[in-house]
Amino acid sequence: MGADDAKKRAAFAALEYLQDVRIVGVGTGSTVNHFIDALKSIKARLDGAVSSSEASTARLKALGIPVLDLNAAGELPVYVDGADEANRRLQLIKGGGGALTREKIVAAVSKSFICIVDQTKLVEILGGFPLPVEVIPMARSYVARELVKLGGRPDWRQGYVTDNGNQILDVHGLRILDPPALEQEINQITGVVCVGIFARRAADLLLVGHEDRVEKIV
Repeated sequence: MGADDAKKRAAFAALEYLQDVRIVGVGTGSTVNHFIDALKSIKARLDGAVSSSEASTARLKALGIPVLDLNAAGELPVYVDGADEANRRLQLIKGGGGALTREKIVAAVSKSFICIVDQTKLVEILGGFPLPVEVIPMARSYVARELVKLGGRPDWRQGYVTDNGNQILDVHGLRILDPPALEQEINQITGVVCVGIFARRAADLLLVGHEDRVEKIV
């Protein structure tokens, strides 16, 4: 078994937490793609899903699962998403796929946030994965200079535009010892739309897929 099998194991384990759920929030990424595939088995009892990206929306619709507007859906019972890094305090780095802002919005309106990852994403200290920061295009250089002051090495994700029409800076070289504090500090930089630290609204449950089991961290 490889990493893909571990991702699939974590993704299918999340179905256990959707017993009475009619509307589910759905994230973005390779592990979430397995979760979307798993939703096909219960789509008859779902009213629909709220998606955090255009890519996930297309995948959901292809399986015949209605995609609902978040403003109309209101508060969600469960949101299921992956992560680029996760620690045992349920704090995450997200945004490798560029959907961090919409993901953070859906997480904010969900009663329960379930994060599904394979064991390679579980770390002691966040920051090994470059931290994505979504920025207003005209502020990109200014924000980059401010991120350098925080000890990071920002790299513009050239040629990439978010679903919101913005740009991404991937910040290398950070050891994020206090994720909530750094999340707040970066959010305060003028021109930042969203930072990929999910600590102030961390996950409620982390399902970690291993080769032979799923580890549950709460």
